Amino acid sequence: MRRHAGMVATLILAVISPLAATPAAATTTTGTANSVVRWDRNAQTAIWDVAQQQPWEQGRSFAMVNGAVYDAVNAIAGKPYQPYLISPRTTGRESVDAAVATAAYRVLDALFPAQADRLSEQYGQELAGIPEGPAKRGGIAVGTRTAAAMIAARQNDGSDGDQQWVIGTEPGEWRPTPPTFTAAGAMTPFIRPYLIPNAAMFRTAGPLPLGSTGYATEFNEIKQVGAVNSTTRTPDQTEAAIWWHDRHVTEWEIKRQLAQSRRLTVLQTARMFAMTDLTVADTGIACFDDKRAWSFWRPVSAIQLAGTDGNPGTSPDPDWMPLLVTPPFPDHPSGHTCATAARMAIWRTVLGSDRIAFHAYSEATGTTRYFHSFSEAVNEVVSARVWGGIHFRTASLQGKQLGDATSAYVSAHYFKKLHTQPPPVVEAQFQQP
Repeated sequence: MRRHAGMVATLILAVISPLAATPAAATTTTGTANSVVRWDRNAQTAIWDVAQQQPWEQGRSFAMVNGAVYDAVNAIAGKPYQPYLISPRTTGRESVDAAVATAAYRVLDALFPAQADRLSEQYGQELAGIPEGPAKRGGIAVGTRTAAAMIAARQNDGSDGDQQWVIGTEPGEWRPTPPTFTAAGAMTPFIRPYLIPNAAMFRTAGPLPLGSTGYATEFNEIKQVGAVNSTTRTPDQTEAAIWWHDRHVTEWEIKRQLAQSRRLTVLQTARMFAMTDLTVADTGIACFDDKRAWSFWRPVSAIQLAGTDGNPGTSPDPDWMPLLVTPPFPDHPSGHTCATAARMAIWRTVLGSDRIAFHAYSEATGTTRYFHSFSEAVNEVVSARVWGGIHFRTASLQGKQLGDATSAYVSAHYFKKLHTQPPPVVEAQFQQP
């Protein structure tokens, strides 16, 4: 991985301040004949560019959109794979583009009623490009049915809960962190999973004991390299920490890039996107359930209050602050490594190889980072959360394990081939960065 552009000092100052963003103009994505890719980008516009949903909220929205889209495409294709919720009866002559657009639009319209006018205009523009006739009407009907099934399935799923994190006062217990001193996302462990039987099935081993040598080692690592004023963190490590922390998640771009660079069919794309987003949603639920179970303090609390931890290998620094703004929930495990490991594992399974090159641009850094494999990216995000000063290394490593376990469960139990052999994935040639 190498930087595409240089870092500037003001970037760090911006990232250590509370995040703010201006909604981008919402337009229909052009430049791709794959309607699943196009509507995934349109979903991102609604979910992030306009609604500004945070990471613990985004997973549910993407999962609902791409789950409904997949069921529509899979039904028109003759149900070659296990449906997620339903497989409406079809002739196979329905317009796939009309079905994709309708399924995505109706889910997004249900999720974001405040965007009704914008979404209706976007949907109308899409339908205007599809010839009138039975195929179009049939596609609309299929997409309407799969969207309705998804919307009904997620009613009263716990996503609007008012649960709160337990705020501790003892050493090792989580408490809100500077500079925001906020708490959010506590309803996530109580959201009904999409695919896994229960949120606690992949419970991690937990953080290292406060008095252990291992804890002292990880404490001193992040104290040194994760500080906002660290003299040991390299410029590339600083960029990586901020790049992976971008709330305009770079992995959205990677998902679409893989579909296009690997020349996936619409059906293959719909399946991969649904597998990815439903798995990530369940990984987030399981990860936050684990956070609730361990309720472990963040590095900034641990370092500022180290005089209370009873470990002779640690020493307090009441003025210590991390490079990044600490997220408003417990440390263990890392939510980002949970989700990234799950995504990368699904892509590795679907595409049949770990060594697939990809890259993505981050708005937070203004740079592009390049990777030669999925495992390389996961290994970097594990360290990036340490370099950013917001997660102990064990939190990131066990987050990776949780994400791997969730994706393995999904791959073993869902989206299986039923009868029709779909077209093979066409290998694309990659230029080495």
